This record gives sequence, C-alpha cells and structure tokens, in this order.
Amino acid sequence: MTGPAPRDGWRPGSGEGDEAVQAPPGVRVVMDLRPLQAPERAPLTAAYLEQLLGALDADPREGESFAFLLALDLDDPTGQWSNLDVIGRRLLPPTRLLRSGALTVDPFLLRGASIGSGWRAERGGASGSVYHAAAGALPIASGIPVVASLLDLAPWQLPDAWQRGRAAKFGQRLRARLLKDAAAVIVPSRSAGVDARRLLHVRQAALRVVALAPRPAFRPEAAEGAPAERDRLGLAERYAVYEGRFDARHDLDTLLDALAALAGEPSPPGVPADAWPPRIAVVGASPDDRAEISRAASRAGVAEALVYAQGLDDDRLAALVAGARFLVQPVRSDAAGTSAMEALAAGVPVVATNVGALPEIIGPAGIVVEPGDPRRLAVALRAAWSDDGLLAGLRAAAYDRPAARRTWADVARETRAIWSEAARPAPML
Repeated sequence: MTGPAPRDGWRPGSGEGDEAVQAPPGVRVVMDLRPLQAPERAPLTAAYLEQLLGALDADPREGESFAFLLALDLDDPTGQWSNLDVIGRRLLPPTRLLRSGALTVDPFLLRGASIGSGWRAERGGASGSVYHAAAGALPIASGIPVVASLLDLAPWQLPDAWQRGRAAKFGQRLRARLLKDAAAVIVPSRSAGVDARRLLHVRQAALRVVALAPRPAFRPEAAEGAPAERDRLGLAERYAVYEGRFDARHDLDTLLDALAALAGEPSPPGVPADAWPPRIAVVGASPDDRAEISRAASRAGVAEALVYAQGLDDDRLAALVAGARFLVQPVRSDAAGTSAMEALAAGVPVVATNVGALPEIIGPAGIVVEPGDPRRLAVALRAAWSDDGLLAGLRAAAYDRPAARRTWADVARETRAIWSEAARPAPML
C-alpha cells in the first residue's frame, strides 16, 4: 500500500511502496554501542542496534567501515559481527553512573571520540564519515555529520516523567538542540516525524522516515512452539499477550481497570466459564517491573488475570506471541510500534490505543481505542476475546500489513542511503 504523497521537504527513507535507493559504498560510520552493553537500560535502542548491525553484517559493502564507541567497564558484544570492517573501538568512561547527568556530559565526551574515529576515513577510499546516533546523547560541534535515529519521543511527550530534575531537564533540552543541528533525523513512523517537528522543531528537510522491522523469529509458523510455552506458564489455549515495562510510556492503569470491569461481567456467549475473565501473559518486564505490575494488579483486584513470562529468547517469545489470541498494547507514547509490528508479522491482531505509530501500523488488523478510557478498552478486549468471526477477519488483515512484510535488510539498505547522502570528510584534528 502506498501512503499519501510526501510534503515538500519530507524525505522518507522508504515510504510504503516506494523504491529505496541503494547506498554506494565508502562511508565511515561512528556508532555509540553502549546500549548493547546494558540492554536492560534501553531495550528498544539495544534491539535496534543489534538488528541493524546484524543486517549490515549479512550484506557487507566494499569500502564501508565502522568505529565503535564502548563503555570500558562492560563486555564488548561486537565480536559477533565478523563481516563488518571495524577499524577501531574507543573505550569511554562509565557516564551512565551519572544517571540523567550523562546527557550533559556525553555530548562533550563523544565530540573528541567521534572526531578521532572519523578522521582520514577518505584515505581508505571512503567518501566521508558520519556519526550515527541511536543512543540518547549526540556529539556536540564535532564537525562530523550526525545521523540520529529518534526512536522514542517520550522524554518530550511526557516531560513530567522524564524531565523531573534540573539535570534531566537541561540534558533533554541540550539533546533537542543537537537534534535540530543533525544532518538527518531518522524517525520510525510518519507520526513520529510530525511529533518531532512539533515538539523538537526538527527541520523538515532533515527528517527521514525509516520504519523498523519485526525480528526474524516473528512469523506465523512460530505458533508451533506455543503449546510448550503455554504449558510452562500454565495458560489455557485462549490467552492474550501484553508487552510492556512499568514506566510512563505504558498505560497499565487503564489496562488493569478494563480487566477489573470485565471480571465483574458474566462470560460472553460461547466462552467457557473457566476462560473468563481474559488471562494475559506479561512479557518484556524486568524483575523490578514485575514486582510493580503485580502490586498494581493486586490493588485493582485482577492479580489472577496476569501471568508473567520472563527471560524468553526471541524464538520462545515469538512462539508465545504467535499462539496468542491478540496482543494488547495500551500506551501513552510509542513512536516505533515494534511490539505491534512483531505481533502482526506473527499473524496476531492487536488491541491498542490511538497513540503514536500504532494506528498507522495496525490499520484494519486490530482494534484501536482512545487512550485513557478503560470502558472502551474493556469493550474492545471483550470483542477480541469472544468473537471468533471478528478475530478471523483481523488475522487475515494482519498478514497484509506492510509492517508484517518488512525486513531488517530493508532498514539497513535505507539507512545506508542516508549515511551516503550525509557523509563528508571529518575535520582535521
């Protein structure tokens, strides 16, 4: 399906149905890979970097090289990508220990590291260098073009949660200012591009839309492993999945209130009494998240409705999702919609809130309700849980969604084209 024609100055990385331009070889890419060393701190960023580098490694390009920036006190995870030409690894002090203060310190630390890593790349045949920023911080005044992947807009959409102290507020303002100077800002959805313009005043000409992709394990055949995962968790054949952590991006209160409302209703026609109210497998939660979610569910009186699945690798998680009746995703902020995208790739419909990228990703393959409305969410959950005809139609639509067919090779190809467009020789030291 082809989306509406882009406005003047809007530069999609792909656009649904558009032909992507292959990037010529010869770019030195400097990347901060510290999120890969501590994935629990930024799961989306870590997954993005892992999948992008894996796709680049599977299709190496002549003349392309990488300089990785890593924390000196954590293990180096980059040895798995043996086909990439890695010209060096710069070890950085553990600024994460400064918490929100790292957003202020890192831009200056990354400035020197990026200049040194990109210097004289053209001597090896490169057309120039770029700094690809997927983590929170960007280098300040390095002279190397910055290509920034803006995967999460929650720090600006929900400032009460992410900008509480002076350090956090200043750090996010500095980050926003540096994003305005970036050569290109990659956003994972058109809605994220609109929000980046509105909240951060990113230049329209700098925006590039490069949608993410589901991990390879998420496909309809993964449901073959669902019975084993159900047995481990003590789930019946009919269950739903909720993928989320205990943070301000996720609207857990609305979900719990909706489940409490359903628990007070009789089971719908055709639904066995022992399959009501709905049971939901909670995935992606850390141990601390689980404790907080469990306490909140107990207060709402629906603790028995939740089952926790922790420590699942991609294959097991995909099996659990693929065997679910639907994914439920009530959120307050979601620029990328990766959980919904992976559910659709597994042939599973999504019940979600009308927030961020979710409506454009889900389309007719799910039910989208207004955020913060437990009554409407309860109605949607009841329908998806009990109406087999409705569910069959949603499943059929899931297979046809562009998000379900997209691959990380697409993401890598479009990202390379943006690097090539932005690259130029690094300044002299």
